[in-house]
Amino acid sequence: MTYDFAPLFRTAIGFDRLARIVDTANQVPASAASYPPYNIEKTGESSYALTMALAGFNASDIELTLADNTLLVVGRVSEPAQKGELLHRGIASRAFERRFALADHIVVDSASLENGLLRVDVRRVVPEALKPRRIEIASSTGMQSVQPKLEATSHEHAA
Repeated sequence: MTYDFAPLFRTAIGFDRLARIVDTANQVPASAASYPPYNIEKTGESSYALTMALAGFNASDIELTLADNTLLVVGRVSEPAQKGELLHRGIASRAFERRFALADHIVVDSASLENGLLRVDVRRVVPEALKPRRIEIASSTGMQSVQPKLEATSHEHAA
């Protein structure tokens, strides 16, 4: 399925990132979308946790990269020396690459791997410049008090 964003681009600025997100979401094969399994949970007003089940992976096998509002999680597992003949393989230990699109102003606070679960804590940090702020309005009485001083100063120099 293809989406036409041309009408949006005629009246909006900066939504090209949205189009990229939708395009890449459609390009993910179904098999890649299910491995490794993960949860995304809201842990606070502006904080979230991504938890991925990574059985058989060590911290050194996992690479986390944050670039261009995308969190990239890559897993590469080295082949362990087998101690015996494998009769059934039910635990997946294949390489993977998973991308998560992050909203603006999301920062990664921490990442940990414990009991085969990778947890990445993120939160939204809105810059002070983008927070709502009250703008004081100058009164017209304050402006009038400045003018007589200027006029008085100009009359003094003329005399």
